[in-house]
Amino acid sequence: MSDEQPDICSVCNEEVTNERPGCTAMERIYHVACFKCKKCGNQLAGSSFYNVDNEALCEADYQASLERCTKCGQSIADRLLRACGGTFHTSCFTCSVCDVCLDGVPFTVDPENHVHCVPCYHQRYAPRCAVCTAPIVPREGEKESVRVVAMEKSFHPECYRCEDCGLQLSSKIEGQGCYPIDQHLLCRTCNSNRLRLLSST
Repeated sequence: MSDEQPDICSVCNEEVTNERPGCTAMERIYHVACFKCKKCGNQLAGSSFYNVDNEALCEADYQASLERCTKCGQSIADRLLRACGGTFHTSCFTCSVCDVCLDGVPFTVDPENHVHCVPCYHQRYAPRCAVCTAPIVPREGEKESVRVVAMEKSFHPECYRCEDCGLQLSSKIEGQGCYPIDQHLLCRTCNSNRLRLLSST
């Protein structure tokens, strides 16, 4: 007489026998006929299956249960990224301009809800310098950009210079403020020179 306990199917709670053979999956014992996909009921013994929350799913139902990528529409079987109200493959979450992957990278969204890496966003939306026309963006390693606004125009601080003598203009230094004439950036000395020329003609 054997002291060995009979194998009991975890679904029907009946004994596994030669007439009703069993299998082991997900650390449980099943009758071959009882080991089925939780969704469609197809038998899984001898087939590929997926353990989802301790429930067995066939390949087709597993794929159907996965979230779909907002960008490509394909199911996401590995790591996913949630951003901007969507779910993405990490490789599908990219800048709408340069297509660089934004997984773990700072990004921003434009008024039309397009995703941009920070450099592309600055290139497209940052204010432009009235002198050099380049975007006014934060310098390497900085988070904030510095700009001078004068005469309803934006300037890089280094571009904010007297148009006649090239003196760096600054409202913080006595005598180096901007004294414009007809939308021209001028220092006090050059402003006086131009005014003298204008009055003598």
